[in-house]
Amino acid sequence: MKHQPILSPSLYHVRRMLKTRPALAFDGSDPRGWQRALRAKLRELAGYHPPARRIPLQVRTLWRKSHRFGVIDKITFRSEPDADVLAYVCLPNTARPPYRFFICLQGHSTGMHNSIAVAFDDEKRSIKIPGDRDFAIGCMRRGIAGLCIEQRAFGERREHHQEQLSPHPCHDAVMHSLMLGSTLIAERVFDVDRGIDYLAQRGDVAMDQIGVMGNSGGGTVTTYSAALLDRVSYAMPSCVFCTYRESLMRIYHCADNYIPGILRWAEMGDVLGLFAPRPVVVVAGRSDPIFPLAGVRKAFAQLRKVYKAFKAEDNCRLVIGRGGHRFYAAPAWREMMDVME
Repeated sequence: MKHQPILSPSLYHVRRMLKTRPALAFDGSDPRGWQRALRAKLRELAGYHPPARRIPLQVRTLWRKSHRFGVIDKITFRSEPDADVLAYVCLPNTARPPYRFFICLQGHSTGMHNSIAVAFDDEKRSIKIPGDRDFAIGCMRRGIAGLCIEQRAFGERREHHQEQLSPHPCHDAVMHSLMLGSTLIAERVFDVDRGIDYLAQRGDVAMDQIGVMGNSGGGTVTTYSAALLDRVSYAMPSCVFCTYRESLMRIYHCADNYIPGILRWAEMGDVLGLFAPRPVVVVAGRSDPIFPLAGVRKAFAQLRKVYKAFKAEDNCRLVIGRGGHRFYAAPAWREMMDVME
């Protein structure tokens, strides 16, 4: 039979992938030792090397407004030299200090303003947010405070300095971080860590009850924050948790999802397994076209294997919404509130 040339790069990569066996996939033994080894490797691959000495946060309040569920401040703080973070601090009127907090992370969208359901160009104007992505409103409804971080390359932190801009908001930031030996994932996780520094200095936060949540690109950073940050107590990643093989390696995704070399060492179920035995609620859409449900179930089976080794299976929950690539607030929060009790 005449040989047909294989010209598509994706076919080459998929075939290499099928021959790859992650060297640090969880095998059921010594879960603590396995976590130490994989976490160290993940930090190396992601280029997550936070400085030993952190600069002062230099917090400034830009405005404050009342909301029917509480009070919202818009603040800025310094994450590292030449990198400032914008955030909303949302305190519920049905709770008293010390507050339980969730750090809320939007994905590829116009930014963090969605978390408090206001317009991007007019924060005084309330708008309807599709897909239950008004995360901080959902928090305050339940007596939980929210810290809504504007992620690097999204919203008000989107690239605007370069003369020629990519149509994809993350592209330049991803490429530049790789050239410097890091990843955009690592930079975004560090902003979450600095957000926790901010919460620590407030003096009104229950530091053992800090969660991270987000959908899509926000779910990605939720996953890696859970894996790398020991001050996170709860995690709720939405519409991102799936095997790399069924999602990132077979379907087009933004470059901000990728970590060089990760498949040689672990699958996503292993990565989120670094969070065990702390409570996690994984959220997925039954018809999500970019994180297929079959891959979600495979990844979750691997995650459950890790939690079982810690005798903490009840802390590992899966919520499957009836639609596509969005958050499912009612069932997700029902599981999270139950597992937090």
